[in-house]
Amino acid sequence: MARGKKTIALWAVAAVALASFAAGAYFATHVDDVRIAARVSAKAATDTGRAMSNHPDTGQSIELTEKDAAAIKPAAVGSIDFNQDMTVQVFTPYQGRIANPFAKLGDDVTKGQTLFTIDSPDLVQASSTLISAAGVLELTSRNLARLQGLYQTRSISQKDLEQAASDQQTAEGALRAARDAVRLFGRTDADMDRMIKERRVDPILIVRSPVSGRVSARNAAPGLYVQPGNPPAPYSVADVSTMWMLANVPESDVTAFRLGQPVRVKVSAYPDHAFDGRITTIGLTVDPNTRRVLVRSEIQDPRHELWAGMFATFVIQTGDPVRSLALPLAGVAREGDGTMVVWVTTDGRRFTKRTVKIGLQYDGYHQILEGLQPGEVVATDGALFLNNALAIANK
Repeated sequence: MARGKKTIALWAVAAVALASFAAGAYFATHVDDVRIAARVSAKAATDTGRAMSNHPDTGQSIELTEKDAAAIKPAAVGSIDFNQDMTVQVFTPYQGRIANPFAKLGDDVTKGQTLFTIDSPDLVQASSTLISAAGVLELTSRNLARLQGLYQTRSISQKDLEQAASDQQTAEGALRAARDAVRLFGRTDADMDRMIKERRVDPILIVRSPVSGRVSARNAAPGLYVQPGNPPAPYSVADVSTMWMLANVPESDVTAFRLGQPVRVKVSAYPDHAFDGRITTIGLTVDPNTRRVLVRSEIQDPRHELWAGMFATFVIQTGDPVRSLALPLAGVAREGDGTMVVWVTTDGRRFTKRTVKIGLQYDGYHQILEGLQPGEVVATDGALFLNNALAIANK
C-alpha cells in the first residue's frame, strides 16, 4: 500500500568537463546548463518492495539537462589588501609641524600633487642663512670695488686689496652653499631670488606625492610634529590598479600551487563579477599554530572596485580539463553507514537504489567517480524521501 505521494524530478547524468585534480582540500567545480532532447513524465510513490512503483501518470513533463562543468580547481577564502610593492609611505624630508594636510583618505592623487605642508624650522634656518649670505656677498663686493679704486691712487696697500678680494670670494662660496641648502627643500632659483630681494623667510615646506595613486592611509593632522622616517608616515599612497589577495592555505595543499598560476577572485560586493590575477608569492614557512602557508596573488583591478580588507573567494586552475560526471546535491543521499546512494530509473516509474562514490563538491553539485554512467536517469529531487520510504517499507 502506498504511504504517500511525492513528485520526483528526473535528471540525466551526463559526462561533464571538470578540471584536473590536485591533492588536498578546497576543490571546486563550476557548471553551466546544456539542454538535451530527452523528456520523461512520472510521479512516484512507494510500496512495500525495494523497487519503487508509481501511481498513474500525471502527464507532467520534466525536461532533463546535462551539466557541463568547467574545471576542478583548488578554492579558498582570502582577503584583499593593497599591493605593498606599489605602496609608498610619504614622510617629510625635514622635521617640523604639519601646517595644512590637503589630501584626504581615499582621495586619488597624481604624481607631484601637494599632500601636506610643513612649518619647518630647518627651512627657516636655511632661508635665513641664504639671506645673510646674500647680504654678506653684496657688502664684500661693494667693499672690493671701493678698495680697487683706492688702490689705483695708491691710497691702500696691495695686502688690503687682496684681503678684500679673498673676503668677496668667500662670500660667493657661502652664498652658493646657502642656495644649495635651500634647494634641498624644493625651492627654485626664482623662489630664492625673490626671498633675497624681499628679505623675507617662508617657513612652509611643501610635501608632494611621489607617485600617482590613492591615499591608503593618513596620519597627518594640523600641528602634528613629524620627523623624517619616524613612523607612522603622514600619508601612504598606493597604486590601486593592482591589489593583493592574501590567503592562508593548508600545508597539505601547497603542492597544488605554482607561481604564475591564474587566479579568479570573487568578493561579495560584486557576486556576478570575477577578477583575474596570478599567484606571485608562495610562503616558505608553515605557521606552527595553524599549519597553513601564505599564498599571495596579484589581482588586476583597473576600475578600482576592490577595497583593502574585503573577504574574497578564489579558485585556481591546476591543470587541463578532464571528463567526469556531476549530479545535484539533492540527488545523492547518505546512508547510516556513510555510503552514498542515488536512485536510478529507466522508465520514470520504478527506481533502483545504487551505491556511488562521490568526489568533489562545489556550487550545488557532487562529482560522481563511480556507480553511474553518462545518460542514466536519476531522481535528483527527493532522493532522501525515497531512502526514508524504503527504510519504512523494510520494517
